[in-house]
Amino acid sequence: MKTIAVILLSSLTASTLQAQQRSLYHPGWIDFNKNGRRDLYEDRSQPMDRRVEDLLARMNLAEKTCQMATLYGYGRVLKDEMPTAAWKQEVWKDGIANIDEALNSLPYNKRAQTKFSYPFSRHAEAINSLQKWFVEETRLGIPVDFTNEGIHGLCHDRATSLPAPISIGSTWNRQLVRAAGQTVGREAKALGYTNIYVPILDPARDPRWGRTVECYGEDPFLVAELGKQMTLGVQGEGVAATLKHFAVYSVPKGGRDGDARTDPHVAPRELHQLYLYPFERVIKEAQPMGVMSSYNDWDGVPVTGSSYFLTELLRQQYGFKGYVVSDSRAVEYLFEKHRVAADFKDATRQAVEAGLNVWTNFDPPAAYIENIRALVQEGALSETTVDDRVRDVLRVKFRLGLFDEPYVKDPKAADKLVHTAQADSLSLQLNREALVLLKNEGSLLPLDRSKMRSILVTGPLAETTSYAVSRYGPSNNPLVSVLDGIRAATGKDITVLHEQGCTVTSPGWPDTELVPTALTRGEADSIQRAVAAAAQADVIVAVLGENEKTVGESLSRTSLDLPGRQQQLLEALYATGKPVVLVLINGQPLTVNWAQRYVPAILEAWFPGNWGGKAIAETLFGDYNPGGKLPITFPRTTGQIEYNFPFKPGSHAGQPSSGPNGSGKSMVNGSLYPFGYGLSYTTFAYSNLAISPEVQAPRGSVTVSVDITNTGNRKGDEVVQLYLKDLLSSVITYESQLRGFERVSLLPGEKKTVTFTLRPDDLALLDRNRNKVVEPGEFEVLIGSSSEDIRLRKKFAISNRQ
Repeated sequence: MKTIAVILLSSLTASTLQAQQRSLYHPGWIDFNKNGRRDLYEDRSQPMDRRVEDLLARMNLAEKTCQMATLYGYGRVLKDEMPTAAWKQEVWKDGIANIDEALNSLPYNKRAQTKFSYPFSRHAEAINSLQKWFVEETRLGIPVDFTNEGIHGLCHDRATSLPAPISIGSTWNRQLVRAAGQTVGREAKALGYTNIYVPILDPARDPRWGRTVECYGEDPFLVAELGKQMTLGVQGEGVAATLKHFAVYSVPKGGRDGDARTDPHVAPRELHQLYLYPFERVIKEAQPMGVMSSYNDWDGVPVTGSSYFLTELLRQQYGFKGYVVSDSRAVEYLFEKHRVAADFKDATRQAVEAGLNVWTNFDPPAAYIENIRALVQEGALSETTVDDRVRDVLRVKFRLGLFDEPYVKDPKAADKLVHTAQADSLSLQLNREALVLLKNEGSLLPLDRSKMRSILVTGPLAETTSYAVSRYGPSNNPLVSVLDGIRAATGKDITVLHEQGCTVTSPGWPDTELVPTALTRGEADSIQRAVAAAAQADVIVAVLGENEKTVGESLSRTSLDLPGRQQQLLEALYATGKPVVLVLINGQPLTVNWAQRYVPAILEAWFPGNWGGKAIAETLFGDYNPGGKLPITFPRTTGQIEYNFPFKPGSHAGQPSSGPNGSGKSMVNGSLYPFGYGLSYTTFAYSNLAISPEVQAPRGSVTVSVDITNTGNRKGDEVVQLYLKDLLSSVITYESQLRGFERVSLLPGEKKTVTFTLRPDDLALLDRNRNKVVEPGEFEVLIGSSSEDIRLRKKFAISNRQ
């Protein structure tokens, strides 16, 4: 009888709990705090700020501090794929700000492999289950913000793959980048992610830096324009975009990465003009909901402990309304590396007081959360400050609609929304438009199929595809190598031969760049097999460069030459007398001086996505006409670094052999390929440059128009570039600055008018007191095909009197 009573009581309790859970959900509102009435924060008809304040007033210190930390997902910190009873004993029993990379099946982390990542609908359902636990099992039911990476496409099992950001930068195509952002946002939303870490707004000013591959380029204007479109694309789908890495992150001393993530040598004026410019523009013009604080310092103060960066600049000057999340170990570095804090607890206080909202690291969040609680209880940290930080987090969650619809509304729809045929088509087009033709002597390209019987595809990157899979992008997608693409493009009439020739690196590399070693017998034989195969071919396609083990995060280089034995392979192939086409797969500029001098055709492909091999093959055979432009300068040697655009007058000048300061030529001058450079299979003419008005007030705008005509016999794309030169100023300005660009597609003989608008901000400088002003005086507009290939020039004036 007693047993029956216990069973009945258990059944009754279960039924009561189920009834309570069902009673949370009402038409038009959710009873998050489970009190049976619609409170202000649960009322979607109320203004957002009132809802935020109402919820904040209901929170205790434990609940507030839980909204200030990240919980990394399964296989990182979480040991459970789904909630368990033990979660009631964890710190997140009182909620959590966000869960990062939840059930996404990271490609390089076997512990993170999960059955919930695919099919896509299963992941959406799993995210709903995780969200349901926080809504139903915590006191106030505050939903979780599910974050994820997205710079190469959404970092999720079988999501749509995008080429590396340096490739995206080479497209110079705002509309295409906007569409890429929409794809990332749409797929994130369908899968249950609500916040994506994208775009990277760091200008890559030192090409030795390993993460150059993850940046849009070196120029702040180009980075800002493309970053704005990516942000608008993502957030237009109802998902937050979190910018990274704020700030001055991309110029560690000597280009070093890994543990050397500090000490950028950047003057105050350049801090604002180069490194903060993209963040200021994107924050003001696209209103992102997130910013990631970096783990480096500037001028002796760690950014994540700096109220100047996290409060004065971000919030007071730029108007940022989202929340700031730290990069991994950024808080810990305050005491571990920078030594400005006594311990983790003191570092926590400094970061929170500076303006950090959410701590992130690959560690459990309890220690950080307990730090804040202890600091408040000891009186070392004001709870008012904690309220300010939590308020920003809650505001983003309300803005995302998580208090109105915390769940993926239709999980089954994910199977039709993620990685569609249309998304694959977009990915392929990005790969096409990112290709940059660096050299085409004698019009070797495009290759004429009718004149070829055999082709040799060689090089260590001809058959491999590992470079197309990033830690920050999708995995488990079908991949097309360059060899695959060429085989598909040639059909049965052309024999495609293949020999690897060499590996990307050699034994002992990179020390062999300091003290060269002789080829081993195996290396010599491998090169000789490629040479023997070349004797049977009409043309050689050598696919050389870098892979994911030689460039990327924590993979900076001291030399930018082709690594390993690749230069020996290239020279041996050239010596056969057969025409050689060099295809570069790489993540940073390479000093391919020998190739530029001797190899007739060079195609820059960067790190393409999964369709890269197809796009490259189409371009080699003329089915697609390359129109990409370099978003970064190629130096001739690392001895020139820093050598980038924009630059101050005289800073790129050579050493004259004559004249008043002449003492002989003792250095290499000029770039290998300048910023904005790229060739085409057709030609373009520029004409009719017009400026209106030719005299304008400091607060007025100026319109510039120019006609572009395709003067060749192929359809092609030209990136029309507008550079601006301030002819006389109170402080030194750059030789010229990119202030407009437009990618236009033209049929043979077709002419289009391209129009630009120069705003006051485009003309502004920081005066001697570092105030942003537009000074009266003359400006020169330079229109051209690259920063050095200027076709037309014309002046206008800014005057206080008109």
